[in-house]
Amino acid sequence: MFTIVVFVVLASLDNAALAVIPGMINPLEEALSTSDIALGGLTGASILVTALSSVPWGYLGDRTARKALLFWGTLIWSFGSLLTATANSYGMLFTWQMVTALGLGAVASVGFSVVSDLVRPERRGLALSFWGLSQGIGTMIGGLMSSQLGAETVRTPFIVIAVGGFVFALLYLLTFDVPRGYREPTLEGEIYDYRIEPSHLPLLWKRMTNRWLVFQGLFAQFAYGSLIWVPLLYQEKVLAQGYTTATANRVGGVFATMITVGALTSILGGHIGDRWQARSKRGRATLSTIGILGAIPFFMVFFFVPMTGLDVTENAGTLTIIAEIAREIVTNPWVAIAFLSGGFALALTSADSPNALALVADVNLPEHRGTVFGVANLANGLGRSSGNGLTTAVAGAIERAFPPPVNYAVGLALFQLFFLPTGYCYWRAAHTSPDDIEAVEHELASRGHEVEAE
Repeated sequence: MFTIVVFVVLASLDNAALAVIPGMINPLEEALSTSDIALGGLTGASILVTALSSVPWGYLGDRTARKALLFWGTLIWSFGSLLTATANSYGMLFTWQMVTALGLGAVASVGFSVVSDLVRPERRGLALSFWGLSQGIGTMIGGLMSSQLGAETVRTPFIVIAVGGFVFALLYLLTFDVPRGYREPTLEGEIYDYRIEPSHLPLLWKRMTNRWLVFQGLFAQFAYGSLIWVPLLYQEKVLAQGYTTATANRVGGVFATMITVGALTSILGGHIGDRWQARSKRGRATLSTIGILGAIPFFMVFFFVPMTGLDVTENAGTLTIIAEIAREIVTNPWVAIAFLSGGFALALTSADSPNALALVADVNLPEHRGTVFGVANLANGLGRSSGNGLTTAVAGAIERAFPPPVNYAVGLALFQLFFLPTGYCYWRAAHTSPDDIEAVEHELASRGHEVEAE
């Protein structure tokens, strides 16, 4: 249990580190004399470098000791975050964020490999929903913390995240060193000595479910990557109501954080995925298809609903802002529509992450999971960084025709259309995954018999 808690917090912290900059775009523009487009490019580059580094980290994790890799990866990103706090120019900010991103790749791919070995196959969806939820909560915390603390000084959020990383890197040394295949029914309690080899890589790509999972991640992350700008969209909506930049920064950050309550249903999504998968090996992929496609109309409402009649206290503290927004949800129909539509959209998409992660584990052998996750994470990073970086570029390009906040709403809405091919990829995975899962189960059973014979 201690090991699981530490992993969950580490996964949360690394996503919080990625969400710090988007949560305080306006203060960073003023502090470093830069632009939102440049900061959007930086955020996109951080996501891309994290994804690129996760491939070699994942491959090394499938061949060597995973605990040491995770420890050093956590130290690298923590130092990078701490040094980011010293940046006094855009160039230095960019440099230290790239160092941070290099370390974050380890927590993504190696961490997934370890977590997938900690739970039995029939409970993977539920367990990985907590791991995935922790990442969403991390993004929420990072955005909320930076929007509040960063309103006064942009250095404090980076220091807070770095300290958290150092603390949990040390706690990680006390965790259980999870063996590969630890909770596989046919291997439990046995020594599993198989390691990935270079010759295995083409075989992993030939497995059709791996291909569909990689492609769905690429398309989905164009949409998910754009969502990191939701705080900026709502900050612009508040500015349009005549409030100051500091107030808009706090209100937009708090509201964007509050709607993520919908993501808490990922636990339910993981549980339903486990139950459905027990009845049909198409269950996880089918559930993800329904959730992804069903979320699109709710996102459209969330982006375009106005914040008309917003009534909050100028320059109020965070707690006051939270209380006043909660009141507005009850008394102001526009705010209520925004809250409910955003919450429903995130609730529907929350079934995606735990079931996609569980499928990666289900259709791959233990010594291959970190590598496949790393490749899938690379595709995710390409999509996420593109969606992240291009959203502000699109918003800037159409600003003359659609002044803020409408330009940001249009930009975000365009990128949600990438959920359409995502749904198709999951539909295809629903057809290929049963055979791939049976092949893995057969191979593990065969290896388990070999160990018993010895």
